[in-house]
Amino acid sequence: MNGLKSLMQPHRIVLMALFAGLVLWCALTMRWDWIPKYAPLALEGLWTTLWILVVTTVLGFLLAIPLGLAQAIGPWYLSLPARVFCTVIRGTPLLLQIWLLYYGLGSLFPQFPWIRSSELWPYLRQAWPYAVLALTLSYAGYEGEVMRGAFSGVAKGQLEAAKSFGMPRFTMFRRIWLPQAIRNVLPTLVGETILQLKATPLVATITVVEIYAVSSRVRSDTFIVYEPLLLLALVYMVIAGLIGLAFKRFENQIPSGR
Repeated sequence: MNGLKSLMQPHRIVLMALFAGLVLWCALTMRWDWIPKYAPLALEGLWTTLWILVVTTVLGFLLAIPLGLAQAIGPWYLSLPARVFCTVIRGTPLLLQIWLLYYGLGSLFPQFPWIRSSELWPYLRQAWPYAVLALTLSYAGYEGEVMRGAFSGVAKGQLEAAKSFGMPRFTMFRRIWLPQAIRNVLPTLVGETILQLKATPLVATITVVEIYAVSSRVRSDTFIVYEPLLLLALVYMVIAGLIGLAFKRFENQIPSGR
């Protein structure tokens, strides 16, 4: 009831009316006859965007945990490489990283006959493995620094109390340290995951056909400019909203460790 009351405030009613009017105007005055022809390709591109986003964020976060842990408590021979990796990733453009992997490793592998004759060669000839690798490393580089601060920010008293009770280190890390660190960085993870979504169009520069590449093809084939871009913006907004809802639900399920 309170949610409905807050939703029906005058300024929100005006905003919803303006949004509905804008949607109606776009639907009635713009060209949408191209959608049936390109719908199958758009769905394929949307699927590519989604699985690249999910795979790179999951793998990147799994890599960010040891990167952050190494910087927080690791010896110098672990913390130094982790810090250098995060600094390089954060200090160079993602597009440059994608091109270095695709045009660098992609042109280096064919020079080795044993690679060309291996079972991995059909995959290494394609562009998507380099896109996944670049986006994964980029996400890990940013989140590795975030996790470093999260691990350092967990109250030392809780860890000392767990040690005094004889809790094994791995159990303490799994049940106290890691859950609290993740809870502390969830707002940042939401923003970084949405930024990762917005970074996926860069893989179109190495011929990976995702949703942005489909909209570019529509523009080049039909010379219709605004309609594909508006629909693309709506798709990104919907996905970003779903990401926010998913993280909110995940946040409510993480134990506080207190």
